[in-house]
Amino acid sequence: MAFVVRRPGGRFEIRESVVTPNGPRARSLATFRVLDGDVLERAARAATQPFDPESVLGSARRSGAPVAGSAADRLARQLLAEIGRGHRPASGLRRLLLRNLSDDRSFADVEMDDEWLDASDEQRGRVLRDLLDLTDSLPADRRGPLRFPRLTPASRG
Repeated sequence: MAFVVRRPGGRFEIRESVVTPNGPRARSLATFRVLDGDVLERAARAATQPFDPESVLGSARRSGAPVAGSAADRLARQLLAEIGRGHRPASGLRRLLLRNLSDDRSFADVEMDDEWLDASDEQRGRVLRDLLDLTDSLPADRRGPLRFPRLTPASRG
C-alpha cells in the first residue's frame, strides 16, 4: 500500500510498504513538492504492489501535501478571479456556463456547440465556406405552385 509522508524542506514522498526477511520496510516511489498526474504516474511505475492513485491522493491531503488541480480547476479559478474583478462573461457564455455546470447534467449532456467556443477564426471561416459551398449545390426555389403529374391507372397488358 502506498502512502505520502512529509520530508524536510517542503518536500513530500510517496512510499510503499514492503515485507522483507528483516521485517516491514518502506521504499520511496517518488519525491515531489506538488502532487500532480506526472508524479502519480512515476510512482505507479516504480510500485511493486497494486497502486491506487485515489488512496495516494487521500494520503497526500491528510499529510498536507499540495495537490495540483486539473486544467478545468485552474481555468475555473481564473474565471472566478475575473468575475471578482468585475469582468463578467458575455451573456451567451454565461447561459452556456450555467446550463453546463448544473448538477443534474452529465458530461454526455454538454452541448456540441461548446466545442466551437475556442475555435480559431480560421477554423470558423473554413467551416462557413464549406456551408456556403453546400448551399450553392442545393436546388433553387421553384416559382409558382407545385404541379403533380396526373395519376392514371396503369394499363394491364
